[in-house]
Formats: sequence, structure tokens, C-alpha cells
Amino acid sequence: MSDSAGGCTDPRTALTEAEVEALVSGICFKTGPPRALGVEVEWLVHELDGPALPVAPERLRAAYAALRSAPLDSALTVEPGGQLELSSSPAASLTECVGAVSADLGAVRAVLAEKGLRLVGLGTEPWHTPDRFLRERRYDALEASLDRGGPAGRHMMRASASVQVCLDAGHEEPGPLGHVRRWWMAHRVGPVLVAAFANSPLLDGRPTGWLSTRQRLWTDIGPDRAGAPPLSGNPSVAWARHVLDAPVMCVRSEDGPWEVPERLSFRDWVRSGLPRPPTKEDLDYHLTTLFPPVRPRGHLELRMIDAQPGDDGWIVPLAVTAALFDDPQAAETAYRAVKPLAERTHGRSAPHNPLWVDAARSGLADPELHEAAVVCFTAALDALPRLGADEEVTGAVRAYLDRYVSRGRCPADDVLDRLRDPDRRIPGKEIRS
Repeated sequence: MSDSAGGCTDPRTALTEAEVEALVSGICFKTGPPRALGVEVEWLVHELDGPALPVAPERLRAAYAALRSAPLDSALTVEPGGQLELSSSPAASLTECVGAVSADLGAVRAVLAEKGLRLVGLGTEPWHTPDRFLRERRYDALEASLDRGGPAGRHMMRASASVQVCLDAGHEEPGPLGHVRRWWMAHRVGPVLVAAFANSPLLDGRPTGWLSTRQRLWTDIGPDRAGAPPLSGNPSVAWARHVLDAPVMCVRSEDGPWEVPERLSFRDWVRSGLPRPPTKEDLDYHLTTLFPPVRPRGHLELRMIDAQPGDDGWIVPLAVTAALFDDPQAAETAYRAVKPLAERTHGRSAPHNPLWVDAARSGLADPELHEAAVVCFTAALDALPRLGADEEVTGAVRAYLDRYVSRGRCPADDVLDRLRDPDRRIPGKEIRS
């Protein structure tokens, strides 16, 4: 699993379309046996004593300054609205990944608790949309670009959090662990993961009518910035074409604000050379401004899962996804379970097709998604011992299957139940947890 760009093109030299296609294929798809696993866990940060109150920026800055001295194995970054993200190092096993991130999260929570703050696992900020915490030219340009399409971009930047599972691209050869199958599977299992782990039914203090409002935000942002390429044909070729046809977010400069062009694709930029010819550095940057549900970065980054409740809720989507992709038997079972769902895409790319929309709105109340989820979670549970998972991990997946998936529920249902009846006891669950 690697983020290295590869290639020998001078990063300061103008590119041709052929060079872009070659570079994207080399950067984004690195095939080979699946050996590594990673996870990126994003969290909202709330006041311990007043979770519905905005956290003052100076309190966040003080807490994050204290975290910089914490001995972490994971990379720690801050999102535009002040959300906190831990990105694991590539791990050789599920057990190694869970152990390393759990230890890091324990250290982070201890530092935040001293500052009167806590991590919160929800896909969207339920009470209010925070002001932008980070004031950088990248986020100025991103916000200006996304604002042209409506408010969804600002909500996404400032008020959303996720669990992103990172998997190796897979073998060059065909088969359950081949990269073409894994790319296809990631997009077909994606709606099942959206539905099963939906955990964002509120925004600005009100139910939105969606169980995964976070996924709805990505849909609203639009297919050019947040969509996937067609799944037919060679994945690296399809992705390279998508990258070329995607809109340029900004043209960076040494000084002053970055230019935010309107309706300029990277292909058009290469062809016209205006306002200046794009370079490999511009291409590398352009790749970071695209937010598909599955982002190829040398490995596959699955981005469709809402942040999960509880201190250890993130472990379940990590374990289930790893089992469905890295165990050949589970991968074949999941492939057969989700293949019939393809008929509901109506030929449209993820996540802008009816299947993904239904998953975000209704979760596992959708009968076909419920059926597929039960098969996938059961296959994952059977596979976990073969991947060396311990009883703590398998027990967490078993409990989730019993509590939610088998019953056609998801964590968002708990949030809404608690909102309707604040006195209702939901064991281990709170709106703020």
C-alpha cells in the first residue's frame, strides 16, 4: 500500500494527455498480492459537558497543539471544520491494524479529556455546522469551488466524519482477489456498507429524512467531483479518463489567492495551456481534489462509511470490509450476493444512481440491501478467524450482525429513536457517542 507517485516526469514540466494517462495508471493502481490494510478514522470533537455547544476555535487549537507531542504511530490531521483524523500506517494484518489504531486513539482521548473535549462518532455534526477552522488557500479554493453547487460542499467540509478502509488493489490476474474484481466489488458492496453503517440522520439539529446524510451530501456535490467512472473495461484506463475530464478545482500560485476556474477540466487545461501549462505537481494536486466513493491511490480507499458510535465502533466496518476483500471464500460469497443489485444502478455511476440513493435514505429497511448485508456480514464473520482475527474483533462483528444487520437496522435508527424519546434506554448508545 503506497502513496508514492512514481514515474520519471519532471514535476515542473508541462504534461501531455498521454503522459497524464500513464502517470495516473502508475500512481493510482499498483497491483500485486493483497498484503496490507489500513484505516482512516475521522471524528467530530465535542465539549465533554455540552455536546450541543460549538467548540471555541481557541480550545481546539490548544488541544491539537497538545496532541502534536503525543507518541502516535498513526498520522494525525485536522479537517476544515476541526474534525480530527487518524490515518494508520499500512499494517500486515487486521490484528496489527486494530491494535495500533486502538492504542493511538487511547492516547488521543486522554489528551482531549484533559482539555474537556471528547471524540464523537457520527457521520454528520447533528447540532450545528461549525465555522471553518482551517484558513488555508487550499480550503479557500475548495469552498469557493463547491459553493457554486450549493451548501452540500460546506457541510461536507465542516460537519462530516467517516471510517475509510484502505485495501491493496489486488492481483493483476483475474479471480476473487484480482484488481478488476476488487474495483468492481468495492463499488457494488459500497451501497451495502452505506446502508449497514448509516449513522448520520441529523444536520443542524433536525432529521434530514436520510439515514446517511453524509452520503447524501456527496451525492449533492455532483458526479464530476464526487462520482466514479464507469465500471466496464480496464479500471486504470477508466479512472485516467475520469481524472482528465474532472473539473480543475484551482490553479495554484506562489502568492495571493488561488484562481478557481469555472468549467475547466484537466483535459482542457492540458490542451489549452491556460492560464499556464499544468505540470505533474498540478496533476498530483488535482487527484487530491476528487472525492469518489472508492478512490484509487495505489491502493483502494473506500470512503462511503459513516463514522461509527462508541470508542471501538470503527473496528466493525474495518473488519467486515477486510474479510470481504482479502478472504477468497468471503469475497466470492459477497460477489454473488451483490451482483443482482447492479440492476438497480440503471447504468449510472456511483454514488449517483438509485441504489446508492436508496441505501443512504433507507438503510437496511430496503429488502434487497438487507438480504445482501446479512449474507455479506455472515460471510465476513466466518472469514475473520481465517484472517487471524481475535475474539474481541469477531465478537464485535457478531454483536453488530445481531443488533443491527439481522434486524434491518443501523446506528442512525438508534439516534432517531433517542431523539423521539429521550428517556428511551438504548444500551451503550447516545446521540453524542
